[in-house]
Amino acid sequence: MTVSQQLATSRAGSFALLALSLALVFAVAALGGAASTSGLRDWYEGLDKAPWNPPGWVFGPAWTVLYVLMAVAAWLVARTGLDQRAVQLALVLYLAQLALNLGWSLLFFGARAPGWALLDIVLLCVLVAATTVAFWRIDTTAGWLLVPYLGWILFATTLNLWIVLKN
Repeated sequence: MTVSQQLATSRAGSFALLALSLALVFAVAALGGAASTSGLRDWYEGLDKAPWNPPGWVFGPAWTVLYVLMAVAAWLVARTGLDQRAVQLALVLYLAQLALNLGWSLLFFGARAPGWALLDIVLLCVLVAATTVAFWRIDTTAGWLLVPYLGWILFATTLNLWIVLKN
C-alpha cells in the first residue's frame, strides 16, 4: 500500500487531509478578507453597485459556507488517492482556482482595479467549472458541493461587470 493510499484510507490520515483542506481554504479566505476589508470603507462604499447587489452582511456567511463546501469537496477527492492521475489533475485545477479566487480580492479591493478583477473572475468561472467536472468524475458528491460556489462566482461576475461599466 502506498503512502497516498494509507493516508486516504486511515482514519487519522483522512482527518489530516480534511484539516489540511480546511486550513488551506481559510488561509485564502483570511488573505482575501484582509484585502477586502482594506478597500471597503473609503472606496467600495462609494461605487455605483448593481441593483441586485446583496447587503454587505450577506458576503461573510455566504463565503464561509462556500469555503467549507470547497474544502470538503477537495477532501473527498483527495482521499480517493493522491497517487491517481485524475485526482492530481483535479487538485491542480482546484489549487489554480483558489489562487484566482484570492487574486480577485487582491485585484478588486487591494489594487482597486475592477477591470482586472473582472478578467480574473471570468477565468475563475472557467476554472471552477472545470474543477467541478473533474471532481464530479472522481466523486459525485464532491462535484455537487462545488455547484453553489460556481453559482455564486457567476453571480459575483455580474456584480463586478456592473461596477466596471458604471464606475
